[in-house]
Amino acid sequence: MHQLPETGFLRLSQIIGDCKADPPIPPLLPISQSAWYEGVRTGRYPKPIQLGPRTSAYPVEAIRELLGKLATGEG
Repeated sequence: MHQLPETGFLRLSQIIGDCKADPPIPPLLPISQSAWYEGVRTGRYPKPIQLGPRTSAYPVEAIRELLGKLATGEG
């Protein structure tokens, strides 16, 4: 099981994983990038926060809530 920080932000690669990273990043949610963005567009997944002109991230609290909903079958 992944250990999520109490507060902060997660980049997309930390959520859906990145097998090409060194070391590989295992996914919290094993879906494709396009499936994630479709879920964000439809409101199923949380919207990112813009941290800079080319940097966005997701609040860890929102990801924890999403994982909880998916685990209980609500998502």
